[in-house]
Amino acid sequence: MRRQRAAFGDAGPGALDAAPIAFADSAPRVAGMTESLGVDKAAAVEAPIHELLAQRWSPRGFDASRDVSPADLSSLLEAARWGASGGNTQPWRVLVARRGSEDHARVFATLAPGNQLWAGAAPLLIVMLAKTAFPDGKPHPSAEYDAGHAAALLSIQAEALGLSVHQMGGFDKPRLAEEFGLDADLLPKAVIAVGYLDPVADLPEQLAARERAPRTRMALSEFILNP
Repeated sequence: MRRQRAAFGDAGPGALDAAPIAFADSAPRVAGMTESLGVDKAAAVEAPIHELLAQRWSPRGFDASRDVSPADLSSLLEAARWGASGGNTQPWRVLVARRGSEDHARVFATLAPGNQLWAGAAPLLIVMLAKTAFPDGKPHPSAEYDAGHAAALLSIQAEALGLSVHQMGGFDKPRLAEEFGLDADLLPKAVIAVGYLDPVADLPEQLAARERAPRTRMALSEFILNP
């Protein structure tokens, strides 16, 4: 079983030195897989967090032989549906593209060349869009923030299902909008690759090195502006 670096649920600074705990069996893709990369991808946390957050990362190696079931896709979208939003306006929309479909080819064609090197192996490409105007045409000030929250819930639900997610900002947004005939107030914000992790995926060495590299984040003290 993959193990977390900091025990979940313990209180106080001493908890960070506690013995690691095993992840739940609800994420079968984790067991033995990230270890095959030669590095533990679990977050090195400064305070205890839920195991689904600690184990979430954004791989580029996807298993091209495995599809995401319709039931799991429905669960991902249901998680996004219950995102919080200002005034419960729910200003997000999605385009769902399955590998092998015309829509998948259209979305894939808009990706930056570096993303095209690996994203084609993912069985799903989901475009997250922000609806930036209210029905009366007035600007929606929190639309992009709210759409990001919906995407975050989708990514955590993916972890719970044993799936991996990699969110991409590197794509031609105007081209995608034109390709799908989007209204002017629908802004493409991310293309989300969804599938099963392949720890031995055939990636260019530069990308493979990123897969093996430990995850890093700035310290809490670096982004808290009023400690």
